[in-house]
This record gives sequence, structure tokens and C-alpha cells, in this order.
Amino acid sequence: NIVNLLELESEEKITAMFAIKEFADDKFLFFVTRQGVAKRVVLSDLQNIRRAGLRALNLNEDDALVDVRLTDGEQNILIATHEGRAICFDENEVRAMGRDTMGVRGMNVPPIARVLGMEIAKPDTELFVITEKGYGKRTPISEYPEHHRGGQGVFTITMTEKKGLLAAMKIVAPDEEIMIMSEEGVRVRTPVSGISELGRSTQGVRVMNVADNDRVTAVAIASSGKK
Repeated sequence: NIVNLLELESEEKITAMFAIKEFADDKFLFFVTRQGVAKRVVLSDLQNIRRAGLRALNLNEDDALVDVRLTDGEQNILIATHEGRAICFDENEVRAMGRDTMGVRGMNVPPIARVLGMEIAKPDTELFVITEKGYGKRTPISEYPEHHRGGQGVFTITMTEKKGLLAAMKIVAPDEEIMIMSEEGVRVRTPVSGISELGRSTQGVRVMNVADNDRVTAVAIASSGKK
């Protein structure tokens, strides 16, 4: 049972899980929080995990962990906010730190904004984004310039009140299919190739019909067309 893996406090939840064969010195966990704090921890620092777990990141009381990725020291990190901005930077901009530290500023997030998620920005891929009301697009990752960490980033979609906040993001390839899910449990499966490819500073097109009392909450890779 997943709830028995760790002795979680009532207000806590599991953010990510990884299958680890070896706690190597050249592999890292990269963390990002709702307020844009980023932290990188060497995987070998986490190998002696007790039943109650190990603290890998100290948080401010009003902050929360949003996403965690396994990296190899050679990746570009892309962080996006619900308000439609994104920043891309080399993971080595965040030095590896000990477990009992708070991290550094990965993205400058205004007080009224919050981080949506993080992706590994691999070359020759695309970033798919979708708003709460089902408007989305895919944009080549090459359109996201590499910057230093700590900036406000660039627009990943032009926001309007009608379309709602940015709800989900996912690195995709044209031969994949994605599943889009709403708060009310509606699911739509669609090929990535059928979604409009548009530049960063555009509003996107309707990808999913969303009822007035519903909103998009998540996107997942459904399958790949590769044989």
C-alpha cells in the first residue's frame, strides 16, 4: 500500500516516485517549489533512507513542493507558472546541495503567481501546454531560450480570462498520444500530431471542450506510435 511507504503527516502527499537501481554520485534529484525555489541533491546522499524517510528539502511554511525530476547533470530544466510564463536553464546553474538546505531561486515568481510544474527540456521535442478551459498548443522547445536561473522567464502562452490559467504542461513528441483529464473526471485522448503547433506568444486553440463548472487539471503521455 502506497500510504505505508512513508509515515506521512496528514497534510502531506507523495509528489513523485522513481525506480532507483543505484544511488550514484553522478545522478541527481532536482526539486522545484510553488514559489520557484530550486534544489539539486546528489542521489547518493539519499541512499540510507529510514522508515520515516529523509528530509531532502527545507521549505518555507507558505511554500510547497511541486515537482521532482531525476537528472544526470547534463539536462536543461524548464519551469512554468500557472500565469503562463516559463524559464529554461542548465541544471548546473543550481549547484548540488546537502539535504538540510532550502535551495536557491530557480525562477522569480511574483507573490500573486505560482509554479505549475517542471520538465526536462530535451532537444528536438515540443512543449504542450493547456489552459483550464481547454485551450492548448505545442511549441518547439527551441523557442524557449536558455537563460540563467532566477529570471521571470518568457511567455509560453498568451493568457486571457476566458481561457483560464495554465493548467498543465508536458514535453511531447509528434508520434505520441496524450490523455487530458478534467476535475470532473472527463478524459480525452488525442494524438500530439493533431494539436496545432504555434509560437510561444499565441493563445492556443480549443483542444478539449470543458463544461462551465469544470476545468482541466492534468495531462499524461498515453502511448507512442513507435514500433
